[in-house]
This record gives sequence, structure tokens and C-alpha cells, in this order.
Amino acid sequence: MNFDSRIESGEMSGSNPLLDDGGDGAGRRKLIIGGIVLLLAVALIWFMMNRGGGAAAEEGKDKKDQAPVVTVVAPGRVTVEGAINVTGTLAARREMPVGVAGEGGQVVSVLVDAGQWVRQGQVLAVIDRSVQVQQQTSQAAQIQVAKANADLAEANLQRALKLVDRGFISKAEVDRLRAQRDSAIAQVKVAGAQLGVLQAQSRRLNVVAPAAGLVLERRVEPGQIVSAGSGVLFRLAKGGEMELRAQVGETDLATLAPGITAEVTPVGFDKVFVGQIWQVSPVIDPATRQGSARIALAYAPELRPGGFASVVIKSGTVVAPVLQESAILSDAQGSYVYIVGKDNKVERRPIKQGQITSQGIVILDGLNGTERVVLRAGGFLQPGETIKPVAPRA
Repeated sequence: MNFDSRIESGEMSGSNPLLDDGGDGAGRRKLIIGGIVLLLAVALIWFMMNRGGGAAAEEGKDKKDQAPVVTVVAPGRVTVEGAINVTGTLAARREMPVGVAGEGGQVVSVLVDAGQWVRQGQVLAVIDRSVQVQQQTSQAAQIQVAKANADLAEANLQRALKLVDRGFISKAEVDRLRAQRDSAIAQVKVAGAQLGVLQAQSRRLNVVAPAAGLVLERRVEPGQIVSAGSGVLFRLAKGGEMELRAQVGETDLATLAPGITAEVTPVGFDKVFVGQIWQVSPVIDPATRQGSARIALAYAPELRPGGFASVVIKSGTVVAPVLQESAILSDAQGSYVYIVGKDNKVERRPIKQGQITSQGIVILDGLNGTERVVLRAGGFLQPGETIKPVAPRA
């Protein structure tokens, strides 16, 4: 019994250390499992973070790759010869309308036609003067009568002066005879003046050129009855000088002055005629916001008054950026271009256009020439939109 007790006690004492060792192993297993779980959690968090950042980067890359490819150009600054291209109408620089200066009558003959040159005072048309000739003849006879009366009055006065000293004629009679003599002389002058009036009226029946020039138009034919109310019978260009009356915008008009050279090309001709501005309009039409520049031209058969012509007016030189027409847009706010800004985002830039040249359109304000300007497809872009800029092909 005692032996069994010892055995039981010995077995019991042998089992306790094993139980104690088993409890420590379980704790260690729990600790290991907890560490593994923690490592897995950290790895999962790292994976999720790196996966999210990669997706964002991938999304940004995709967005960048999807940006439209747009051609841009840096225009720089070039020297452009100033030129204003406008149109206008040809006309005589000094047009002279010619009509009947006298009482008129029936036209006997017309001595010139349109396109002929005439000198000052040359007769253009003759009006019948048969009545005026008879009036002049009658008045010339009246002058002879008046002279005869004046001669008789002078003779009577001289005879009276010889008799007054002898007492046959009183001084009162002498004074009367002297008055008759003076009156007769005055009648001679009156008759002469009346003849001069008739002669002047007769001369005015001729239609004459007031100055040398080119006949532009003839509006009278033989047999026609004309008078002072008949209007213009001939139109002359004084000296044959022509001009172009160009309509210029008020901005360009401010840059013009007399003496500036201009090149005129009439419609239907390739020949260029060189002239100079001789007058700039002092007023602006409030409806069209334009004024006229009158360009003097020497006579040439191709310059026909009333014809249409184009003109290039030289207005000095300007140093400014020049862009192609495709780069310039416009809306209700005015003209503008798109430039490439930070991060390749487009920005709207208002501009002021100048003259049109063979190189492009001069930009007077808004650009300094160093900007990268969208050359084409600007109408499809929006401010702030990201693009992929490329240089234009050679």
C-alpha cells in the first residue's frame, strides 16, 4: 500500500513538470501567431498603400497620355514694313463742271469730245448769236449818231465863244451850249458802254474751257437749246490730274499724313501707279468710323474716273510678333490667342491685330514674341485645359 502510494506520488510528481512545460509552449505559440498576424497586417497595409499610389500614378500617366497633341509656335519679333491695304474710287483731282454763262440759245456746233485735251479759253461749243449780232450793229450805229451830235454841239459852242465878246450872244447862251456839248459827249460814252455789254453777252454765248485739262464728259449736241438752267454741258479734269479717294479706318488714318507714298492698282490692270497722299480727311464718318485719304496721281489712260482700285499705303516700319491667321480667334470680347502656360495648360491672351502682310498678321499688343502660342485647333480648347505641345513640322 505504501508502495502504491509512492508510485502514485511518484507519477503525480512526474506529471507536474510536463504540465508546466506544456503551458509555457502554448503561450509561446500564441505570441508567435500574434506576431505573424501583425506582420501580415503591416504587409497588407503596405500593399494597399503601394497599390493605391501606383493606381494614382497610373491614372495621372493615362491622363497625361490622353492630353491632345497641339502644335505651338513662338513667333518672336520681326521687322515689318508698314502697309495699309484699302480700296477706293478714282476721280479727277480737280473736276470742273462747265455750263452756259450767258442767256443761252440754240447750239450751233460742239467743237470737242470726251477724252480730248483743251487749253484755257478754248471754245467748246458755239451758240447761235444772229440776234446778238444785229443788236451790236444797231448799237454801233447809235454810237455814230451820238458822236455826230457831240461834234455838232462842240461846233456850236466854239462859234458862240467867238460871238460872246462882240455882245451878240450872252454868257447864259454859252453855258447852255457848253452843257449840250457835254451831254452829247456823255451820250457817246453811254452808247459805247451799251455796245460793250452786247459784245460781252455775245462772247458769253460761247462755252469755253475755264482752264487747261482733259474733257471727261460731253452732255450737249448741235441743235440743242441751252440756257443758264441747263446744267453741266462738259466736265473737265484740270490739268488731267487724277486721284484715288480711299476709305481708311480711323486707327490707320491717324498714322497717315500728306506726302506718304501709295501704290494704286486699277481693277482690270496689273500696272501699278505710284502717287502721294495730298489730303487726309479732317473728319470721321460716325456711321462707318472711316475717313478718306486722297492720293494724287498723274494722268494715265488706265486711270478712269469712277473706276475702282486697290491701294497699298506705305506707313513706315514696325517691330512686332507676326502670327498666322489660324492662331487668332475672336468672340464678343475681341481677338485673342491661346498660349501654353505652367504644366502645359492653355491660357487665353487678348491681343490687338495690326496689318495683314505676306508673312501673317501683325500683333500690335498682347504678345512680346517669347510665348508659346497655339498655332491651330485653338477653337477646340478651353482655358486651363492640359495639352501636349509640339513644334510645327518644317
